[in-house]
Amino acid sequence: MKELDIQPLLDRYHYKLRETPMRFKRYLYGDINWNARIIGIKGSRGVGKTTLLLQRIKEAHSNVDEALYVSLDDMWFANNRLEDLVEYIVARGVRYLYLDEIHKYPEWTRVLKNIYDFYSSLKVVYTGSALLAIDHPRVDMSRRQTLYTLEGMSFREFLEYEEVVKLPVVDFQMLLKDHIQIAMDITKGINVIPNFEKYLKYGCYPFYKENREDFDLHLQEIVRQVIEGDIPQCEDVSPLTVRKLKSMLMMIAGNTPFEPNISRLADKLDCSRELCVKMLDLLDRAKLIKLMSMNARNYKQLTGIKKILGGDTNILGALSTEVDTGTKRETFFVNQLSVIGDVTLARQGDFYLDGKYLFEVGGSNKKFTQIADISSSWLAVDGIEIGSGARIPLWMFGLFY
Repeated sequence: MKELDIQPLLDRYHYKLRETPMRFKRYLYGDINWNARIIGIKGSRGVGKTTLLLQRIKEAHSNVDEALYVSLDDMWFANNRLEDLVEYIVARGVRYLYLDEIHKYPEWTRVLKNIYDFYSSLKVVYTGSALLAIDHPRVDMSRRQTLYTLEGMSFREFLEYEEVVKLPVVDFQMLLKDHIQIAMDITKGINVIPNFEKYLKYGCYPFYKENREDFDLHLQEIVRQVIEGDIPQCEDVSPLTVRKLKSMLMMIAGNTPFEPNISRLADKLDCSRELCVKMLDLLDRAKLIKLMSMNARNYKQLTGIKKILGGDTNILGALSTEVDTGTKRETFFVNQLSVIGDVTLARQGDFYLDGKYLFEVGGSNKKFTQIADISSSWLAVDGIEIGSGARIPLWMFGLFY
């Protein structure tokens, strides 16, 4: 067995563990089946995947030496193989391995398959980019792992993170039925609208507390890392395509809501229609934009795109100095409801959830004019604390997770 110097990895592991806060845990923490042999957690940069791993170690392992955390973008792996590290730590009694940013390691699916096949005593939890594909044609990991997605913070989580109020998750059907009483119970103790406005500016990413003044700059840097680093790590794209991806994103961010003409967009970017569609797909899968159509999305058949929204309101604000209020409302609504179902465009009104619940999104003066005669239809209304009838406050659609 190759002798390895893993002390640098141990030092960084212990330091990160020491600095990890335990007061607030993301919604996904309690939903994970931590007993599975291989667990994958994918999601956007900055949503708290690393913290989630370290919180699990602190809570589950009183003896930290039975576990090891490493980030696969660590320079240690420039001269060392993950396979050798696994062999080394298993021989020394480590039974839990936490791998961060697994998409940074070449042929990571093959390594995970070998761990599963040859080290039955080792449990692995890994994180990776939102773009991670588990159905790799050469190595099928789908039967060997349990995969989760960590979304950006919900408005409910933001209220807890800010220590404003700790609320339970609200069931969608319960919201439709009892939104008035739920809103009355919540708003009697807090000023919800000012907090909602803060959330729309910076509340989707927990790192905002590190430096709120430079939040937009930090988020811009994360977007750059996703386009320049994560996308090329996960997909076969050229440096020229990376540059065009940045141009496309800024073009969309400055013109939301963006109603795409694929041929015209391809001409502006000086690329083929096929490449234009592929780039839209990549930005959507990376959660930097949201492609909207009349039908539930099928990534193998990208057709019928009628509107493009931002991935979330924080990204919109970081990339554009002027964000249309209506676009901001729609982006929030779609971002939050997409976690619980398929959100599609509607011919009357704005959006359908799962093809049967129709919503129109607007300000406090919004009327039922467009959807008055349609059953199972509601208004999502901004700027109000408490609704009435089928008028539901927009902020309440941030309580689902």
